[in-house]
Amino acid sequence: MKRIFAKLILKFLGWKIIGNNIFPKKCIIVVAPHTSNWDFIYGKCYAYALGIQPKYLVKSELYFWPISWFINHNGGIPVDRTKSSSLVDQLSLKIKKEDEFMLTLSPEGTRSKVDKWKTGFYYVAKKANIPIVLAFIDFKNKCLGSDKIIYDLENFQKVMADIQDYYKNCNGKYPNQFNQVIY
Repeated sequence: MKRIFAKLILKFLGWKIIGNNIFPKKCIIVVAPHTSNWDFIYGKCYAYALGIQPKYLVKSELYFWPISWFINHNGGIPVDRTKSSSLVDQLSLKIKKEDEFMLTLSPEGTRSKVDKWKTGFYYVAKKANIPIVLAFIDFKNKCLGSDKIIYDLENFQKVMADIQDYYKNCNGKYPNQFNQVIY
């Protein structure tokens, strides 16, 4: 039911899904640009329309009832950002233990313009030995999709350059808040 409803919402709003949209059972899904709260809504519709249930990180400050029920139901993983912990190690261990685990991350880390992206997604994928799937949301062209999977994570600079190149023509809701400089 969610799948049909999500497709109808996207179609009604004039959005289309493009690309091959292939997601391995275990992967990190990088989504960019992230310039608006609407990114989450459209991203969830995209995931529901494809029939996938990726997890995502949410700041623990938002984790209270009744919002916590919604977060749990939709794959949210609360993260306490006030404590110093090795989130990369925790996530990679969690992924290794599961048969299926898709984790969606927005490496900009915020909807505001940033000087550079956070690169923890790369280290989680490398440590868990899983690929990185690149997904996009393009407000100018009203499309969402994915058509690139990075399996070879040996060369950090090459992976980051490939990712930066992939997103060069994507348009966030607020284009002036999207910085494509990754590192």
